[in-house]
Amino acid sequence: MNILGLSAFYHDSAAALVRDGEILAAAQEERFTRKKHDERFPEHALRYCLETAGLQASDLDAVIFYEKPLLKFERLLETYLAYAPRGLFSFFRAMPPWLQQKLHLPREIDRGLGGGYAGPIYFCTHHEAHAASAFYPSPFGEAAILTMDGVGEWATTSWGTGRGNAIELRGEIRFPHSLGLLYSAFTSYCGFRVNSGEYKLMGLAPYGEPRYAGLIRRHLIDLREDGSFRLDMAYFNYCQGLTMTNRRFHRLFGGPPRRPDSEPTQREMDLAASIQLVTEEAMLNIARHVHRETGLPDLCLAGGVALNCVGNGRILREGPFENIWIQPAAGDAGGALGAALWCWYHQLGNARTPQPRDSQQGSYLGPAFSPAQVRAELGALNAVCETFATEEQLADAIAAALDEGKIVGHFAGRAEFGPRALGHRSLLGDPRRPDMQTRMNTAIKFRESFRPFAPAVLEGRQSDYFDLTAASPYMLLVAPVRADRRGPSAPGEERLSGLARLKALRGDLPAVTHVDHSARVQTVGADRSPRFHAILRAFERRTGCPVLVNTSFNIRGEPVVHTPSEAYRCFMFTDMDVLVVEDCLLRKEAQPPLEGAAAYRRRFGAAD
Repeated sequence: MNILGLSAFYHDSAAALVRDGEILAAAQEERFTRKKHDERFPEHALRYCLETAGLQASDLDAVIFYEKPLLKFERLLETYLAYAPRGLFSFFRAMPPWLQQKLHLPREIDRGLGGGYAGPIYFCTHHEAHAASAFYPSPFGEAAILTMDGVGEWATTSWGTGRGNAIELRGEIRFPHSLGLLYSAFTSYCGFRVNSGEYKLMGLAPYGEPRYAGLIRRHLIDLREDGSFRLDMAYFNYCQGLTMTNRRFHRLFGGPPRRPDSEPTQREMDLAASIQLVTEEAMLNIARHVHRETGLPDLCLAGGVALNCVGNGRILREGPFENIWIQPAAGDAGGALGAALWCWYHQLGNARTPQPRDSQQGSYLGPAFSPAQVRAELGALNAVCETFATEEQLADAIAAALDEGKIVGHFAGRAEFGPRALGHRSLLGDPRRPDMQTRMNTAIKFRESFRPFAPAVLEGRQSDYFDLTAASPYMLLVAPVRADRRGPSAPGEERLSGLARLKALRGDLPAVTHVDHSARVQTVGADRSPRFHAILRAFERRTGCPVLVNTSFNIRGEPVVHTPSEAYRCFMFTDMDVLVVEDCLLRKEAQPPLEGAAAYRRRFGAAD
């Protein structure tokens, strides 16, 4: 039985295909359209899913959408009525998309499937989709479930249990009280874009001190013993306006929002540290309540707040649960996968057998390209490639380039589903080099120098470098770097503050050790990603270090590269040194000039 799950119209539209409970394919629309966080109907993503499975639309047995639009529309109308006449402009701006598209999902789905589907269309609630995406792919036969995000229809946080093939959601917190929207309010106030800048705020937090945490607790959020919370809506504008915060919020924190084009100041760093701390406290508080209520040892997480890997790490280290599993595509994109699994297991009542690792398949669920396709695309660009007789020789060549300080773009296998690059669409570097973080941020990613990078480490070796024994295949846990790997402080280092802390020496792995001596860890096993595992093994043989810098293969403001030609463009338009596309290795100095590359690099201050 073939079930297509869809998420659309709000943030990160996606499609996922499940056959008899097995996940066959999943992808975000942004990868195909090149519009970051594309919210439009995922016609390209669903077409990819069908083609991967060799299906036509008529071969589908069910289509399911990850929300109930009428229930969400009810929430919008009730909210606007509650705040009327304020928010009138926001109301008139929001209505046309609803009247034209969002209330007509069957019509939009029929269009997207080319009129070839005549079967049933189902709807589950937003948090049911999140819960299903968290529990059904997990390795647990039964587990507690916690989902946290901005808002679905009404729910912003929900919790319950999963047992066998059934999910029971037992509690929820409702709009406008939202941990996700609280974090997004500070994201906006600190000058970053909502729904994409939250990672930046989390990365900025360790440069500051939580000086405003008390103000946040006293004025903005009431954290209660039962795990619930309430926001004081007098400080927020998202119910009735087009902004997240209002003048009262701005007075509380000493001034207007930061202009996006200005440098973050110590105030923004301290605000980031403060809201990050309060968010972690709220996450821990909710998790402890869920454990008290369920008594279960294992926890599954999803929803956009579950991408806060610092909070996840604290739940694992300090919370009451023995094990946690987090959906890699925890945001709205993962709702497409959750909806399809919800339909198969919960709605249709099919039996479920958990897999020992999980059934997410490393989240390598996106498109792949054959050697013939790679050669055709690179050949059209007159790219100069090297090939190797064996995978081991290729891995050795990549490791040698990394050891020489070169930055390597790696494009191989199926693309990752979710926001994290997990080795298949990744930029790789040597974590031992103190300048690698700044080089990759400014000369490759063209983004803020303070943004941290993740270490990818051979599975089983993570505890040699980090205070982490659990596997972390999806880069969703932050752990402290081991004390014996941090190195001694330099004279005067304790007096450094703000972004000057980037200059501090940070032990054996400076390129992946954040200024608070933490790291967002990815563990790499041979069973899920043989090529990436082989590269790490080759680097360890050469250097004694089983760790690499791993970040997403893209330029600031663009989605992760999707095709070999996009990978080559990114390679030529940045200071990347080496590109690997499947079995082809390309060196920058061997390539012919690419029109526009030099001007693009100069625009961002990269070297010629």
